[in-house]
Parts: sequence; structure tokens; C-alpha cells
Amino acid sequence: MAKIALGNAREAFQSDCIQALIVEFICTFLFVFAGVGAAMATAGFRVSGGHINPAVTLGLLAGGHITVVRSILYWIDQLLASTAACALLKYLTGGLVSISISLPYTNALSFVFKDA
Repeated sequence: MAKIALGNAREAFQSDCIQALIVEFICTFLFVFAGVGAAMATAGFRVSGGHINPAVTLGLLAGGHITVVRSILYWIDQLLASTAACALLKYLTGGLVSISISLPYTNALSFVFKDA
């Protein structure tokens, strides 16, 4: 099991961390805004690591690849970026609500045994 490094508050002010957070914000924003814009967001992977997803950041933290401080900064950045992208989408679509489609079956077992 990898060791998890705590880090310190000074890490938030290091130029490489600030640069990574800016790029992570842009990549997460593009990914959420475009929906299928993964190709657009890959340009920033070299700088920020391209986590985009808080679950990926958690995995990298658990694996000892980033510090606790940096992972918290990434989570804040990812949540802000996705919120900003959603707000822009809501503004551009006039608050259009997406239509969800569901299966007519009430549970998974009725779907499996329907034709049996």
C-alpha cells in the first residue's frame, strides 16, 4: 500500500500547483460543458494530470501520487468548474430541462424474467 502524503498549505501557492489547478478547471469545464468533449480536454492532461473527476483524484490520492492538500484543491476546482459549466449550459439553453427515459419495468428481475 502506498503512503499518503499530507502536504502543507504552502503547496497551494506553488506555481506548478496553481498552473495545474487552472488547467484542471478549464479541462473539467470543457468536459462537462461539451458532454462528450473528452478530446478537447485532453490537451491539459500534461499540466494538470487530467483528473476531471473527483473519483480519479481520490484514486490518485489513495495511490500516493498526490498529496491530501493538492487533492482537496483539485476537488474544489473540479466542483467549481462543473458548477460553472452547468450554469452556462442552463443560461444558454434557457433553463431547458433534459428528458429522462426509463424502462417500463419496475425492477431488474422483472426485466430478466419477462420473456421466460
